[in-house]
Amino acid sequence: MNSRGFLMYRLTLIALLSFALLSGCNRGARPAQVGKKAPDFTVSDGTSTIRLSSYRGKVVLLNFWASWCGPCVQETPGLQQLHHDRPDIEIVGVSVDTDANAYQRFLKRFRVDTPNVMDPEQKAAKLYHTDGWPETYIIDRNGVIRRKVIGDPDWGNPEMRAYLKNL
Repeated sequence: MNSRGFLMYRLTLIALLSFALLSGCNRGARPAQVGKKAPDFTVSDGTSTIRLSSYRGKVVLLNFWASWCGPCVQETPGLQQLHHDRPDIEIVGVSVDTDANAYQRFLKRFRVDTPNVMDPEQKAAKLYHTDGWPETYIIDRNGVIRRKVIGDPDWGNPEMRAYLKNL
């Protein structure tokens, strides 16, 4: 292979790798579930049990998280503040942790006082096609998914607060 052929090979390879990486970053902010009923689930970890359908009639933020996840650590204080500012919104956490001690330390460290359950087998996350943390599904009073939020948003943002208020 001559030097021009090798250069073209390398450029093609770089382009393909870039495409693969960039498409991997799109974790589906507008998933197929938006506008559809939220899949119901019941998860119990021996200490807590969460059944999503028990929150029907309320706006729910279904938050998938993990204690070892940096953006989850950053997001938690904002979620807790939202909970205290807007107790009419149910913030329901599903942790994918496999270490019960790390899970409990996280809850204690951030004084989490919202319903949470540990789901190490990721049964609930699989129903939502969630494999990155944190991901939050905003579910309206009728149990319909209205939005998927990926990463650590600013839960105090006026636009987000207005959006939640209008649900």
